[in-house]
Amino acid sequence: MLRSVSQLLYLLLGFAALYVFVVVAFVIAGRREAARAVAGFVPDCVVLFSRLLRDKRLPRGDKFLVAALVPYLAMPFDLIPDFVPVAGQLDDAVLVALVLRRVARRNTPLIREHWPGPESSLNLVLGKAGGVRS
Repeated sequence: MLRSVSQLLYLLLGFAALYVFVVVAFVIAGRREAARAVAGFVPDCVVLFSRLLRDKRLPRGDKFLVAALVPYLAMPFDLIPDFVPVAGQLDDAVLVALVLRRVARRNTPLIREHWPGPESSLNLVLGKAGGVRS
């Protein structure tokens, strides 16, 4: 068991290092918009989900998924605590991506209307969800 936990930790640290590398590479290359899109993905999704919860047009099943996700993102304890830089948000990002994919497939116009982040990250989200990109 300890061996598999340490392997999981190394895998997560590897993803965290890759995440930091991508953000720094975008900044160095002068692509601050891309760096902001990568660094702000989870916070943008939190804003999106809170807006979706207030929208009466979102179907009940999708609203339930979003409603369950928002408190999870706010909790300081999960697989990797959120106070751990970068790695603390990785498990959140995976869960956000799964919920966002399901909600975006059925509600592309609502996602487009409520998305707070840059257009480039919205297009990435909609493209991965099978939604219509601009």
